[in-house]
Order: sequence, then structure tokens, then C-alpha cells
Amino acid sequence: MQNTQHTTIPLHDIKPLLEIQDYSFYYFLAIVTVVIVLLLGVLYLAYRWIRNRKKFNIRAEHYRLLRKVNYKNPKKAAYEITHYGETFKDDSERHKRAYENMLEHLEQYKYKKDVKDFDSDTIHYIELFEGMIDV
Repeated sequence: MQNTQHTTIPLHDIKPLLEIQDYSFYYFLAIVTVVIVLLLGVLYLAYRWIRNRKKFNIRAEHYRLLRKVNYKNPKKAAYEITHYGETFKDDSERHKRAYENMLEHLEQYKYKKDVKDFDSDTIHYIELFEGMIDV
């Protein structure tokens, strides 16, 4: 049989194919970009957390050393208390006054060859200053 279809007959009810815009690739790229940005943000925050977790805290270390000062050697203890206490003197005006009062009492134990043991008044000022510190 021969193909009897004629191409000269116009078709009235069938419309030509329309081109449909397909944006799914762009949606996919946007989603991938957002996921990558979020993933990089989470990785950056995890990196900062890990890095800061092991960060050295000078205030906590000086507070620990200040609490461990040995009062058996008053001259060395006076220098150590002065050095470690200086970290906390600028916390507030009250801390500064307490630090200066403590320094006045510690002066008699510095700059001398032989010194006597701490008196109770000096120990009281040292303990008062240590009690004020917030780390």
C-alpha cells in the first residue's frame, strides 16, 4: 500500500508545538549554591569553635597562679602577687583601690634583703583582693 496522506490538506484543530521555558536547572543551581554557602558557614563556625576552645586565657591563668602563691617566702610572694594582681586592677574602680591598698602593704616586703613573714593585715588585704576577682 502506498502512503496516501497528502500534505497539502490544512490542519485546523491541531496547534503547533510551543516552546516551554524550563527553569529547573536554574532552581537546581540556586539550591546547590545555598547549600554550599550554608555548609561553608557551618564549617567556619566549627573551625572558630575548635580554635577558641583551646585558646589561652591569661586572666584565668593569672588567677590560678595568684591563688597558688606560697606565703612561706614573703619577698617572692609579694612580687608574684603584684605581678599577677596587676592583670585584674583595671576591672573596676573598686578593684583598683583594693590593688593599691594591697600594694601599700606589700611594699614593706619588697626591695629588702631579709623580710619577716606576712602579718595578718597584709594577708587580709591579699585575700580581699583575691575574693573580688571574677574570671
